Amino acid sequence: MHFLRSLLLLLVPGVLFLAALYLHLHVPVAPAWQGLLSLFPYLAVAAGLFLAWRFNRTRVLWAIALLILIERGLALATPFGREYLMSIAPLFVPVNLVLFSWWSERGLITLHGLFRLLTLLLQFAVFSWLYFYCAGDVIALLARPLLVRPWLDSLSFSQIALLVVILCQIALLVRFYNRPEALEGSSCWVLPAVVAGLWWPETFAFWGGVAAFLLTVAIIENSFKMAFNDELTGLPARRAMNEFLLKVGRHYTIAMVDVDHFKKVNDTYGHDVGDQVLRMVATCLRRVTGGGRAYRYGGEEFTIIFPSKGLERALPHLEMLRETIAGSGFVVRGKKRPKQKPDAPISKASGKTQLHVTVSIGVTSRDDKNTTPGQLIKAADQALYKAKKGGRNRVCSA
Repeated sequence: MHFLRSLLLLLVPGVLFLAALYLHLHVPVAPAWQGLLSLFPYLAVAAGLFLAWRFNRTRVLWAIALLILIERGLALATPFGREYLMSIAPLFVPVNLVLFSWWSERGLITLHGLFRLLTLLLQFAVFSWLYFYCAGDVIALLARPLLVRPWLDSLSFSQIALLVVILCQIALLVRFYNRPEALEGSSCWVLPAVVAGLWWPETFAFWGGVAAFLLTVAIIENSFKMAFNDELTGLPARRAMNEFLLKVGRHYTIAMVDVDHFKKVNDTYGHDVGDQVLRMVATCLRRVTGGGRAYRYGGEEFTIIFPSKGLERALPHLEMLRETIAGSGFVVRGKKRPKQKPDAPISKASGKTQLHVTVSIGVTSRDDKNTTPGQLIKAADQALYKAKKGGRNRVCSA
């Protein structure tokens, strides 16, 4: 399921890009739609800039600013300046899109933000100096073929530019593989959109709008994830649970799961270890059987909802979950332990600290007494209290 969700982050912007490509190549635009189509790039850019500013997505701000710079340069440059820009843009733009993708989010008015601004200004200064002093030599150098192949001579890009685009596309895909997030997925298709705009420079405004639209979609998807997913565990958060309870129907079971002695873990080993325990428990909850849906309720508490299942059918799956967590070994990560597994095995130290992590579970089903989600959660909490009072590491029903 996690793989499928990650794959969708790459496929959805891809479908949008392919739809734009099909529209560009095969669908004639009716005169009545010409005005709306001409407004599309401005609307997409405005929406992208506003949302990037509102949600502090500086990488999107830099990317859209770069698109605006290229579009204005193509529109206002002299014929020779346009030729120069078309020579360096297929190199300049992809490299910067990769740079933006690998940058972490930082505020604009910070040392990181100012350093990044200086990086872009330095590139602009170098390309401007080259334009005024040796533009012809730069154009000739970039047009020099790497391979002598007849079919390569018919391409709109130079072979050097084509090589840079391919390498940058691979870098963006690697970035998405390492960090499957919405913005990384959209960035993999922003580069083809920009390449299409440079391939057909007379339509760069349209393709710049497509690229800005893909980035805007990524911001919306990322904001949705922030609102409905728990950042620490990756599970859906309480807001997502409340939304699901509105459409779950009349027949379902709710279980409240609480990590035993969690405060003692935090006090003894620190909050970093406590976070590791929560992630481990969340991993087990994500694999709960019986069609259960796990949510982070808050603190060390989690919720599992079994749609269309009564108490008797849900109990075996909760017992299996409890046993799985209790049987999962948890070793406290030492301060000198590497974050990544080393190539050569390291001898086991005898002083490793192991924690026996267990959970208590309270569960109840919808009946004539408990009809609303709030009543069921309260009843499940009471059953959870009974499990705690009865010795922990057990499942109790209300």
